[in-house]
Amino acid sequence: MRFRAVVFDLWQTLVPWPAESALELYAQMADAAGAQREEFVAAWHTHRERRETGPLADSVRVLFDALRLEADPEVVLSLRRKWTRAALVPRPGALETLAELRRRGHVLGLITVCSEDVSQEWESSAFGGTFDARVFSCDARLSKPDPRIYELCCKRLGVQPDEVLYVGDGANYELPGAQRVGMTAVQLRVPGEELTEPGKEWRGATIASLEEVLELA
Repeated sequence: MRFRAVVFDLWQTLVPWPAESALELYAQMADAAGAQREEFVAAWHTHRERRETGPLADSVRVLFDALRLEADPEVVLSLRRKWTRAALVPRPGALETLAELRRRGHVLGLITVCSEDVSQEWESSAFGGTFDARVFSCDARLSKPDPRIYELCCKRLGVQPDEVLYVGDGANYELPGAQRVGMTAVQLRVPGEELTEPGKEWRGATIASLEEVLELA
């Protein structure tokens, strides 16, 4: 066994990012809040870092104050949680790959940049109980590629960084971030799926499917 642990990213790695439904969600949230759609979406993206490294409700309240909205922020929060429940659908082969890694004796970790709706809905999703350690940026108050977020996952797994294979699509400069702390990083580059700009910049190892992780671990 080359690696004691395998650590995964979430969005566009274990779960394809549902871009079209996300756009629909933004429109629904704007309408529910009584906001102009373009203005709301622009503000939503502006407040991304705040909600990904802190309480979601707080970031939504700040957004409402900035746009001078009088609606109850819960109308947006409930829509977001409902969307997340529907969005957390494993990529084909994801659960099977995770199960086989565990069968082979690897410990499994997750590091994801996300807002609280993901951590709140996690255990009721198909991934519930799958990982030995989970690091949600919103709860850790850290985001990729901050080295502390990788070190936190290693601490929870009880492994050293050089014992870890990190798998992600490359968003948030997560792959060079993993490498800098001593992990071995590989990019999931699925044919036909769009990469973020940081993902396009990656020049290291790549795989085309999650099943290929089994050949590397």
